[in-house]
Amino acid sequence: MDELRRSAGEMAVLEANAVAAGATLAGLMENAGRAVAEEALRLLPGKGAPVAILAGAGNNGGDGTCAAHYLEQGGARPEVWLPRPGREVRSAAARRCLDRIAHRIPVHEGVPAAEELRRFPLLLDALLGTGQSGAPRPPYSEAVRAITASGVPVLSIDEPTGLGSAVAVHPRATVTFTSLKEGMDDANSGRIVLRDIGIPESAKEEVGPGEFHLYPLAPADPRVARILVLAGGPFAGAAALTALAALRAGAERATVICPRSALHEIRGYSPNLVVVGLGEERFRAEDAPEILRFLSENRHHALATGMGAGRDPGTIACLARVLSGQPPDRPAVIDADGLESALEAASGVDRPWVLTPNAGELLRLTGLPEGADLAARREAVRKLAQRHGVTFLAKGDPDLLVDGRRTLVNRHHVTSAMVSGVGDVLSGVVAALLGEGAPPLAAARLAAYWVGDAGIRAGRHRGHGTLATDVLEELPHALVEGRARLAGA
Repeated sequence: MDELRRSAGEMAVLEANAVAAGATLAGLMENAGRAVAEEALRLLPGKGAPVAILAGAGNNGGDGTCAAHYLEQGGARPEVWLPRPGREVRSAAARRCLDRIAHRIPVHEGVPAAEELRRFPLLLDALLGTGQSGAPRPPYSEAVRAITASGVPVLSIDEPTGLGSAVAVHPRATVTFTSLKEGMDDANSGRIVLRDIGIPESAKEEVGPGEFHLYPLAPADPRVARILVLAGGPFAGAAALTALAALRAGAERATVICPRSALHEIRGYSPNLVVVGLGEERFRAEDAPEILRFLSENRHHALATGMGAGRDPGTIACLARVLSGQPPDRPAVIDADGLESALEAASGVDRPWVLTPNAGELLRLTGLPEGADLAARREAVRKLAQRHGVTFLAKGDPDLLVDGRRTLVNRHHVTSAMVSGVGDVLSGVVAALLGEGAPPLAAARLAAYWVGDAGIRAGRHRGHGTLATDVLEELPHALVEGRARLAGA
């Protein structure tokens, strides 16, 4: 168990990562049902007492029907109501739990009347769990009203049905699993009992395939994010890779602002890029007002800067002035030559910025000695993130994903894809996710796993000949397959 309060989305990520780490959904449901039954038996007036379970068609309902099995084993007399037909039970694990009790315990389809429920000393609310959003719809809203009208004490499973809406169960107690859930308190959830159901610790500490749940666009959503890439100069390819990666990750437009010396080279990489030249051979401090004016006049949702800009002192000063002039709520990803500028510009008030140093840059920013172990790296990055109010995606083996409050690691990559330019691809993916509204740590987590997955895919075909452009081209395939796996789980 952990001390975090997790959202429904976070719980979906955690569950998928737990399965990837070796747990099974059936095993987790079995542990959840047993935990619920133990708490329910404590609330019942004695052995042989009846208990009513209202179970939905999802995994929350599976937890409830699993609890019915263990309640019967414990001497209680459970009875189950399914507001939706049993044939609509979706997951194999929930179906198994329902089938196990179907011929031993009374199971009714439909919504019970309040009068039917009044003969029970306890009701179990297993209608809707962390996947719910908004007020329940029929038939679940009707079931909630029947529960309320009955006046019988309620034990909710994981979180009360309708939590936060006008049509909600108000239980005497709630058994919740692994973590407290966002929005739960004693007023709306009763006495909260937190139980461990066997989520592996590695699933809480490492990113995994569940991160694709964090992708901010649904399949039918329009692409709206416009990304500005302030980069290039001495190294024009870095800016092009970042902008193209942003497009491959779902951005609607990527505009590169570069010194005029790199204008034609960057345009030559792809006709998909909008490229604007400002300044001469490299960005200088005196270019900052013109750049800021361009940024204010051109609508964009996230900024990416630093990649390939060079280490000239005038460039560093220019980037610092530009970052200092950004609205405090404007998301940005800062890499390479912009890192010191970002720390100088950051005020310590939380900003939606993701900094992406590589191993050498991290040593420079933190003062760590070369060869510092993982624990020292984690602590140094955590302190840096807290001090400056930013999020870090510190690239390495493993990557560190840190916002000052939470630290995760990413080990999902292959050495053959750790090649020059992949960091620029990573920055572009982060920028697109930020532009589509993903919070900074979510954007860093998903980008780290996604780019690692694309690198693994590219490595299968290219081996040690893998290039950053190969990783770039695998991004859409990795996303489509990653989301399809989650949808079919």
